[in-house]
Amino acid sequence: MTRRPVTALVMSTSTAPQLFDPPRLDRLHALAQLDRPEPLTEVVSPANRARLREIEVMITGWGSPVLTGDVLDAAPRLRAVLHAAGSVKHHLTDASCWDRGILVTSAADANAVPVAEFTLAAILHSGKRVSAFVEAYRRRSSDSTGRDGVPEASNYRRTVGIVGLSRIGRRVARLLQSFDFTVLAHDPYADPADAEALGTVLLPLPDLVRRSDILTLHAPSLPETRNLLDRETLALLPDHATVINTARGSLIDTDALTAECVRGRLNAVLDVTEPEPLPLGSPLFGLPNVQLTPHIAGAMGSEVHRLADAALDELDRYARGLPPAYPVHLRDLARMA
Repeated sequence: MTRRPVTALVMSTSTAPQLFDPPRLDRLHALAQLDRPEPLTEVVSPANRARLREIEVMITGWGSPVLTGDVLDAAPRLRAVLHAAGSVKHHLTDASCWDRGILVTSAADANAVPVAEFTLAAILHSGKRVSAFVEAYRRRSSDSTGRDGVPEASNYRRTVGIVGLSRIGRRVARLLQSFDFTVLAHDPYADPADAEALGTVLLPLPDLVRRSDILTLHAPSLPETRNLLDRETLALLPDHATVINTARGSLIDTDALTAECVRGRLNAVLDVTEPEPLPLGSPLFGLPNVQLTPHIAGAMGSEVHRLADAALDELDRYARGLPPAYPVHLRDLARMA
């Protein structure tokens, strides 16, 4: 018989019901002994420190407290931290889990699905110059078609540049195989044969940027990727190119991109910015060639159930003594989003 490990939901009180609707709560109860109905939202009070002593598995999510070495010392039975979201960097800030041999998994692969879908929609939308036509049509004179003054609109044999063959970048590349795009990529860690299998060609960043009609970012936020698209790099993009960012705002020099967009030379679709949110006075809000969304590309609405399902699948494997599907290794942490 599969054993049912003592498990706690470790996340905010608003996150838990979003992830775990009644069917998923039923599955959770079937797989594990839930230590308490309410999620563990903080790990400093004496009552919650007492809870930690009995927990074998934590299912973490948005709003999870940071699991420092001191916290883990108070949880001697803890053997697995299963994250029902993407990045684990916000609640696992050092090597404490790995030093103790605690299994860490992530639902980043599940969260990649909606981000890649959002990106594909943005690419197709950008190639057809939809935003420009919307603006031209809105401002048209009574006898005009609303097509005047818009740069060539087409998704046929346009070049898409992918910066970062991450989970999301790879998924975007696979989605683009169904269309007539030329797909290029830049990733210093990618294998050329692997990139070729995805239908892409690896290039140095300057060459990629020069050739991209649409440039989409899927790199992690690291010291070496900060302002990856700076003033000089953005200047290499062809006129009327579009920059799409669903990754991290720090990848782009915001002032440099703003200047290019104010001039009307570049277009942008920005789901993330630096700072986030942008100040209300940012010129980007008033530009017809810029689409701003408030960090919505990742899982929302019913999509979050995909994250819960991923964590529950990992819990099932753990309880049955099977290896995890999506483990997070310490060696990979430095290059993760």
